Amino acid sequence: MAAAVPAGQASSAAGPPGFLRTVWLVTVAAGHWGAAASGTVGGEETSKCEDLRVGQYICNDPKINDATQEPVNCTNYTAYVQCFPAPNITCKDFSGNETHFTGSEVGFLKPISCRNVNGYSYKVAVALSLFLGWLGADRFYLGYPALGLLKFCTVGFCGIGSLIDFVLISMQIVGPSDGSSYIIDYYGTRLTRLSITNETFRKTQLYP
Repeated sequence: MAAAVPAGQASSAAGPPGFLRTVWLVTVAAGHWGAAASGTVGGEETSKCEDLRVGQYICNDPKINDATQEPVNCTNYTAYVQCFPAPNITCKDFSGNETHFTGSEVGFLKPISCRNVNGYSYKVAVALSLFLGWLGADRFYLGYPALGLLKFCTVGFCGIGSLIDFVLISMQIVGPSDGSSYIIDYYGTRLTRLSITNETFRKTQLYP
């Protein structure tokens, strides 16, 4: 036998499920509209082309200036090369447009480091230090006239100063006086000076 339920209790019993269903529908719709507004597809936002992983793109070799042996259009120690995403890659190019690439379109410009040079050749500096260092020719060439004159008057500090300068110049420790870098073949032998600063990450040493 079915028990009679008062009207007030019946409406309160059926109310919550219907109310929750309405809230769920509104939440789903809002999430869908938010995803569409933010440009997401399938819950995942299309990434920028410069965020692609190694192997998903290829970059052109930089165009080298014959006079400076540095990439063309080097500004503030930075130059840019064109990079092409692999075929069937979809990402946002440098203009912010979502593009499906075929392998022949430029996806982004990758920054590469370059150096500031001012006409001082590394080969010339080493040659002067080796053959005319005892006359101070290397120091005159690099813009140190006082040291050059001192070496000239003392015959390269009796040869000891000439030897020391040859080692320092060969190791690129002593460079031009204006702070610029030597002109060295871009694909030649270059030394990279490593230094520790306050921004250097220091890994905690673990001892047994």
